[in-house]
Amino acid sequence: MLYPYKYLGYRVPELDRRGRVLVLAICCMSLLIVGLDNTIVNVALPSIRRDLHASMSGLQWTIDAYTLVLASLLILAGSTADRIGRRRTFQTGLVVFTAGSLLCSAAPSLGWLVVFRMVQAVGGSMLNPVAMSIITNTFTEPRERARAIGVWGAVVGISLALGPMVGGALVASLGWRAIFWINIPVGLAAVLLTARFVPESRADHPRRPDPVGQLLVLAVLASLTYAIIEGPNRGWSSSVILGFFATAAVALVGLLGYESRREEPLLDLRFFRSAPFSGATVIAVSGFGALSGFLFLNTLYLQEVRGLSALHAGLYTLPMAAMTVVFAPLSGRLVGGRGPRVPLLLAGVAIIASILPFTQLTASTPVGWLMASYVGFGFGFGMINAPITNTAVSGMPRSQAGVAAGVASTSRQVGQSLGVAVVGSAVTAGVRGPMSAHFTQASHVGWWIVVGCGVAVFVLGALTTGRWARRTAEDAATRIAAARPAVPVGVR
Repeated sequence: MLYPYKYLGYRVPELDRRGRVLVLAICCMSLLIVGLDNTIVNVALPSIRRDLHASMSGLQWTIDAYTLVLASLLILAGSTADRIGRRRTFQTGLVVFTAGSLLCSAAPSLGWLVVFRMVQAVGGSMLNPVAMSIITNTFTEPRERARAIGVWGAVVGISLALGPMVGGALVASLGWRAIFWINIPVGLAAVLLTARFVPESRADHPRRPDPVGQLLVLAVLASLTYAIIEGPNRGWSSSVILGFFATAAVALVGLLGYESRREEPLLDLRFFRSAPFSGATVIAVSGFGALSGFLFLNTLYLQEVRGLSALHAGLYTLPMAAMTVVFAPLSGRLVGGRGPRVPLLLAGVAIIASILPFTQLTASTPVGWLMASYVGFGFGFGMINAPITNTAVSGMPRSQAGVAAGVASTSRQVGQSLGVAVVGSAVTAGVRGPMSAHFTQASHVGWWIVVGCGVAVFVLGALTTGRWARRTAEDAATRIAAARPAVPVGVR
C-alpha cells in the first residue's frame, strides 16, 4: 500500500515494505549495468586492440574516458537530482546511458568509441548516486536502511566481479561489440519500471548549481589522467606533460579555495571533517584502484602472454567473481551488525596476500597459483564495498544524501581511472618490443602498485573506524545540519 505524506507542498507516496523492496530492486538494476560496464570492457581490450588497431594508451583511454567523465559529473548529478527530482534525473540517466551503449556498439574507430564511452558516462553519472539517494530517502529506519545499503554494496561488488566473465562469453560468441548490447534491454526495462513504481522526491533545501566548481573538478581529473596516461609516450619531462600536471595542481588549489568560500558548494569540504567519511573516500580510491589495475593487467596477461581466448580469460576469473558474489552480501550484513572495521581490515589483508605472488609472475606461473590469488582477491574486494557505502552515507543529513553518495561514487570512479592510468603507464614504460615477450616482467611494478593499494585499505580501515573517528563524524554532521538554512514550517 501507499501512504501519502506532504513533501515540498505536494503529496508523495510513502511506500510499504513491498514497495520499498521493489524500489531497491529497480535501483539495483541500474547499478548492475553500470557496474558491469565498468569491468566488462576489460576482457574485450585485446579484441578492440586488434580490430581498431589501438595502442596501449588507446586501451587505457577506452577505460578511462568512461570513468573520468563519470567521476567528474557524479557530484553534480547528485545535487541536481536533489534539486529537480530524483526520479526524473534517474530516468534521464537511464535513457542517455542506454543510447550511449547503442552508439558504442556501432563505433567505427577507436576515437569514436572513446567519444561514445563519454556519452555513456554522462548517463551513468545520473544513476548510481541518484539511486543511492532514492534508497536512503525510501528506507528511513536506520537498521532497514543499513540492510538496504548492504544489498546495494553487494550488487556493486557482484556486477564489477561478473563483468570479465560475462564479457568473455559475449566477446567469444558475438564479438566485442556485444558487450554493449547487454545494457540496452536492462536499461529500457529500468526506465519503464521507474516510471511505474518509483515515487518522485527532492531535498528540502537543494543547493544551487556550481558551474565553476564543476569545471574545476573536470580540469583536475582530466589534466591529471591525461598526464599519467600520455607520460610514457611523450616523456615525463616534456613541456606538454609538465603543463598538464601543473594545470591539475592549479585547478585543485583553485577548487579547494573556491569551494571553501561558497555557502552551498558543489564539493562540501565540511564532509571531510568526518574521519570515517574521509577514510571511506580514500579507501574507495585505493580499493577500486586495486580492482581496475588488477583487471587491466590480468586481462592482458591471460590473453596476450598465455594466449587464452576472451572466453577462457573470463572463465579464469570465475573464482574471483564467485568469492565476490558470496562475500559481498555477507560484508553488508557484517557492516549492519558489527560496523565497518572488521570488513575493511579483512579486505586489506586479502588484497595484499593475494597480489603479492603476482609481483613474481612469469609466463608459466602454475594455474593453481593464479586461482588461489583470484580467490583471495575476490574475497578482499567482496568485503570492501559495503563499508565504503555505509560509512559515506551514515550520519549525514538526509537532505544531502545525493551529494554524500555522489562523493562516495566519485571516489570509486577516481580510483578506477587512476588505477588504469597509473598501473598502465608504469607497465608501458617497461614494455620494449612485442607485448607477449615483455609484458610479464614489465607488469611486476604494476602489481606492486596494487599491493600498495591493499596496504592503504588496511591502514585507513584501522585508523578511521575507532571512537575518535566516530566523534569526528558526529561533529561533522552537527556542523552540516547547523549550517543548513531553516526549512519552512509544514514542509518535510
